[in-house]
Amino acid sequence: MREDVRRDFFAANYARLAGWVRRQVDDDETAHDIAAEAFVRLLSRWSDSHDPHAYLYKVAVNLLRDHWRRSLRERRGLHLAAAEQRDVPDGRPERGADLRAMLQPLPEHQRTALLLHYLAGFSVREVSAIVGRPEGTVKSDLFHARARIRAELDGTDD
Repeated sequence: MREDVRRDFFAANYARLAGWVRRQVDDDETAHDIAAEAFVRLLSRWSDSHDPHAYLYKVAVNLLRDHWRRSLRERRGLHLAAAEQRDVPDGRPERGADLRAMLQPLPEHQRTALLLHYLAGFSVREVSAIVGRPEGTVKSDLFHARARIRAELDGTDD
């Protein structure tokens, strides 16, 4: 019976999770790797006392962070190599930069709140449960993250 519950949960949620991750990484292979790894970690720690949906997305967000950190290190390395050949701007995202570039400099807790609330569609209450922070703190994280992104788009600093 327990195996059927896990199988049904996977069937009902894998495509949605993979699609959500795909929108974050803009690469099918990476999205499926992250989604699959999130499910492997969930299923290895499955507990009936925890919300598997919340745990699944928490793991996926952590895997996304790891992916972005690796990507950032790679981009910095390429940036440094290119800087040796020409003058390079200060590295801040340009006005029309994509969402990932705008999210990258945000503190981890703000970026996580934004990803879960606006891109995954979780309510503030659900985000609070997933990240283990009070609802008021999540609201504050969202407010400050929006302000930082708005300042970046306007070309000003906080």
